[in-house]
Order: sequence, then C-alpha cells, then structure tokens
Amino acid sequence: MAPTAPRSPWSRVGAIVLLLTALLSLIMIAFAWPATRSSVHDIPIAVAGPPAATAQIAQQLSAKRPGTFDVTIVDGTAAAERLILDREVYGAIDVSSGHPQLIIASAASPVVAQALQQVAQALGGAEPAVPVRDLVPLPADDPRGSGLAAGALPLVLGGIAAAGLLTSLVVGLARRLAGALAFSVTGALALTAILQFWLGSIEGSYWLNAGAVALGIAATALTILGLESLLGAAGLGLGAATMMLLGNPLSGLTSAPQMLPSGWGTFGQFLPPGAAGSLLRSTAFFDGHAAASHVWVLLGWAVFGLALAGLAAVRTSRRPAAAEPASAGRLPETAAV
Repeated sequence: MAPTAPRSPWSRVGAIVLLLTALLSLIMIAFAWPATRSSVHDIPIAVAGPPAATAQIAQQLSAKRPGTFDVTIVDGTAAAERLILDREVYGAIDVSSGHPQLIIASAASPVVAQALQQVAQALGGAEPAVPVRDLVPLPADDPRGSGLAAGALPLVLGGIAAAGLLTSLVVGLARRLAGALAFSVTGALALTAILQFWLGSIEGSYWLNAGAVALGIAATALTILGLESLLGAAGLGLGAATMMLLGNPLSGLTSAPQMLPSGWGTFGQFLPPGAAGSLLRSTAFFDGHAAASHVWVLLGWAVFGLALAGLAAVRTSRRPAAAEPASAGRLPETAAV
C-alpha cells in the first residue's frame, strides 16, 4: 500500500486564509478607495472676456466653489478655445459677448463636462439657462464615453496576460521579449479596431490610436517580463500587482486624473495605464495635443523593462562561468536566450 502523503498542518491553512483575506482587502481598497474619494477639485478651466467681468466670475467661483477650479484668465473666446484644444483646460466660461456661455470638451472628460454645466447654471442664477457649446464632443455612437473608459482594463490585462503566458509557454528571454513586442502590435490593432470601428467610441487616425495602445501594452508587458527575468515569480507578481492594483484604479480614465484624491491622479499618469489612457484620448480627439509627456512615460517603462531583462541576461551568462571551477568534468548549463 502506497504511503499516504503528509497532510498540511493547520497552521499553514490558517496562514493562507489570512493571506487571502489580506489580498482581497487590498484589491477592494485599490479599486474602491479612488472611486469613493473622487471629487471635483483643482480642475483647470479658463474664464474669457473683459478684465472686470472675468475677475467677477473668478471671484464667484472662488467663493461658491473653493478649491474646485484652477482658473486661467484669457482675453477672448479664441484664446479659451485654444487652451481647450491643447488640453490645458477642460472648459471655459466665456463672457466676451456680455452674456456668459459655457464651452466644454466632453471628449476630455464627460464627468468634468457635466460638473462644469452644473456650476455654470448655478452662476447664472435665475437668469435664462447658460448656453453650452461642446467644442470637442464625444462620438454620437458613444456619447457617454463608456467604451473608452471600459477599455482601460483590457489594455492592462493584455499586457499582464502577455507577460504571464510568454513566461509560462516560451523558453528564451529574447523570444519572450520579441513575442511581447509582436503582441503589442497585433493586440493594439485589434483593440483599437473594436473601439473605433465597431463600438464607435473613439475617432481620429486609426493608426495613431493603435500606436498609443501598442505603447501601453508594450510598456506593461516588457516591464513585467523584465521583473520576472530578474526576480522570478516574485517579479511577475510585483509587476502585475503594480499595473492592476495601482495603475488601473489611478489611471483616471473613467473620470479625470484631477478628480482622484490629491496627488494620486498625478502619480497615476506616471504609470503605464494612466499614460496610455491619456495618450489615447489625445490622439483620438485632440489631434495629439498634450501627448508628448505620455509617450515619454510609456517609452521610459518599456526601456526600463528591457534594461531589467538585459541585466538578468548578463547575470545568467556569468553564473555558469563562476560555477565552472567547482564542476570540473561537467559541461555548464546555459540559459536559453
């Protein structure tokens, strides 16, 4: 009769249960905390018109909504529109004509656009409703921007899944990296086609949009592969947790980075999910304005991942040479590259 395998001690079962409970709590905090603590604060907007009128509007905003807006005063409608198109502000209250009108860009953030409309109507008081002009609207097929907001999670999962599967099924670091880069292209072409041609959630150049998505997938996958090559399974878990539990909730793609708790929205833009989401919004709706910083962030993460992989390859190549004197008469093992 075959011997029975020893049972795990109850202490191990208890430790695993506690670990799973802590992990579940961490996941809940990561996703729920930014959502429940989001608010309209420090939103950059413009106020356009004569100095006396703009000063009055700015004073009203400061008195009625302290800390809500970061106001830039400009002298006319054209200057306000230029700031919106350059993605320096989310909208503008324009009093150039003597009567206030609100200029918004719902494609920049439908949540912020809605908040601006509520504030403008409150400033108007009992007067007729303040007219609203959407300078950069969302597509008619997706007027709430649901597709773009929902696209954040597949983008992150794509990079994580690529790193995990390539690590499990492909032998050789160079082949894994090549596979990640190839998937970044094919995955981006597919995801962008779904968003743009099927769901109608984004506009602009398909190829520029696909390039933005490809950079996001590559930055995520290469970083995780680099961490795995250097730290093993711990690196794989660390990379996946960083992208999923930090990058995704702090991307600001469902609302706006400025609406996240103070400082966290800015931090999120330095992680691949946040940078990729903002880059895609810029290429899809704003002709690439304000895209450069996000491109550099994504390239930085991709290079970081490649550097980690290179460091791991150097370390692996030196290991057999160091062990050779202790293993005379036996050929050293070499890692597949």
